[in-house]
Amino acid sequence: MTVTRPQPRTLHGTLVSVEPMTEKHLAELWPALGVPDVFAGGYGGGPAGLPADEASFIEWMRGSYLGYHDRFPFAVRLNSGPHAGLLVGASTLGDLDEFNANVQLGWTAYDPRVWGTAVNPETKLLLLGFAFESGYNRVTIQADAINDRSRAAILKLGATFEGIQRKHRIRADGSWRDTAVYSVLDTEWPAVQTALRSRLDTATAPFAAATISASAQEPRS
Repeated sequence: MTVTRPQPRTLHGTLVSVEPMTEKHLAELWPALGVPDVFAGGYGGGPAGLPADEASFIEWMRGSYLGYHDRFPFAVRLNSGPHAGLLVGASTLGDLDEFNANVQLGWTAYDPRVWGTAVNPETKLLLLGFAFESGYNRVTIQADAINDRSRAAILKLGATFEGIQRKHRIRADGSWRDTAVYSVLDTEWPAVQTALRSRLDTATAPFAAATISASAQEPRS
């Protein structure tokens, strides 16, 4: 299958939608992602990378997600339950390589209040499907090697562990990060897709979104 670089579009699931990220999403993501728990696992270079305030967060998000020719960033929005419409995460199809038909699914983070819910598997179902339908034959997913929670979640998706890239990146505090690399191949996608759909069939709607207080939707100073 020939790889055709897709045009970003909103992908609709039962419980979440992922929509192409633009400048207008950045402030709205601050309450969800601008918290210590999100950065503790290695997101944004680790705890030292946590922006000090909303303005710093927006600037960091702009530089990390927007304006790249080889990245399609997405914002993850709840579309079910009492908090439908709330942004709860971000993810990206990046390192787009049409010649080798490879792409990375990463730069992912979620509001801690939806960790362990159907948000991540449905987001991955939508974005993996988007990649494979566009002709890519290998999608990689990475995590800081010390982030046991993220690594377990990646394996639960059905991805295969490929190995550790040692001293792969500099963290925000100046220490070296080892990166755990996983992948899903086009030949594996049908089985992975079926397993993800099965997980979603038994998910409790509307996730843990019921635990999100109204104050979580209010901007913080």
